[in-house]
Order: sequence, then C-alpha cells, then structure tokens
Amino acid sequence: MDPERADGDSARSGIPGATIEAIARSLVKEGQKYGFHQVDYLRLVSHLLDLSARDEKSESIPVERPDLPSLATPPRMPLEGEGIRIRAFDAAGDRALFARWLEDAHGRFFLLSSITAKTLDIDQVLRSDQNLLGVITLPDATPIGLMAFLDLDRWQRKAELRKLVGEQQYRGRGFARQATTLWIHYGLHGLGLRKIYLNTLQTNIRNIRLNEALGFHVEGILRKEFYLDGEHHDVLRMALFKE
Repeated sequence: MDPERADGDSARSGIPGATIEAIARSLVKEGQKYGFHQVDYLRLVSHLLDLSARDEKSESIPVERPDLPSLATPPRMPLEGEGIRIRAFDAAGDRALFARWLEDAHGRFFLLSSITAKTLDIDQVLRSDQNLLGVITLPDATPIGLMAFLDLDRWQRKAELRKLVGEQQYRGRGFARQATTLWIHYGLHGLGLRKIYLNTLQTNIRNIRLNEALGFHVEGILRKEFYLDGEHHDVLRMALFKE
C-alpha cells in the first residue's frame, strides 16, 4: 500500500496515527508469539480488510461520550453516580486495602512511576499534597477501587489520572468507566483543571479504547519507556483538555 495514501486515509478517518500505530504494534507482538512470518501478516491484513468491509455495511453504534457540563456549584466528594460513589480516601482506614489491591498483576501498574518506571512508595504517595485519591464504592459503601490525580499542579491546572478497580469480581462490568467519568467531572469542574493526562501501555487496547471514549486523545508514544517482565514496553501518553 502507498504510505502517503495510508496516511491520508488515516487523517480522513479521524483516528490518530499514533493510535493506529499502537494497535499495529500490538498485532505484530501477538503474531510473534504464534511464530508469524511476513506472509502471515499479509494474510492477517487481508482478513482485517474483509471483516471491516462487512462491519461498515452494518449499522454502526456511536460511541457515547460523557456529558461534562459546567455547573454553578462545583462538585465535591462524595461524588454520586449510577450504582457507584467516590468518597475521600482515608489514610488510616484505607491504607491496608490500598496495599492489597496493589499486589495483583492488574493493580501493580497503579503506582508505577511514569518517569522512572519504578513503583512509587505508597506512604510517600499518601503524604504528598500533590496527590489526591478517592475510593470507589458501591451504594452500600463496599469499597471496590480507587481513583487518583497524581502530580496535581494547581498553578498549571493539570494532573495525571489513575484508575483501578481493585476487587477482581467487579472488573469488566463498567465500573471503571463510570468512576472515571465522575472523576473527570470532578477534576474539570471541582478542581478547575484544564488538562488531565494519563499513560497506558500501548498493548492495552481495551484501556486505550475506553480512554478515547471518555474524550482522551493520543499525544505521543514513548518508545521502550518501561522495562517490565523481561521486555521493554512502549507507552501511550493521552490527554483531555477543557475547552
């Protein structure tokens, strides 16, 4: 395929080139696990084109984006959503729960430094006034996860967003999306942030898609940013701006 044509098609589609490259890298990485050769990737592209042509003929479902209106009264914690709440983090009562959630493979990324690729110290995170945490709970007050703004810069009005559904049985059920929507709303209208950014592994397509649906856009790719489990990983930097 002509590269210039491919770039033009990407621009017309509205999908950022960095996002397409991230997905392509993920496919190549998965293909390597199965012993793919170049001819196998060509066959894969052929199947992708066939499948996408079929999907375009069917009615597409638009992506719902969160409604984040400006409010006369800024939101304050606890934040109320449909089926969930986000309350303020209590260092004395919630630290042990926080530490337990960080132990599994899913939770260990919550405190992974985007600068050093090392795990941040939990107590230093809790002591710093540049970090703000909230606990995601069910209506009956059962805690299931965490939301956070790290490196909160009140002068520049920006912060890094982190999210974690710590209880495994509640993952994949829409709670992360609901909580993130509430947290974004709180950041923009309660804290007055102008920019909310995040970092995600380029192989985590599900998380990238969720972030895009919430209004985040890819700012760039950090090549081989993290060295984890014996291999380097590219990281996507994504951001949402208050217009």
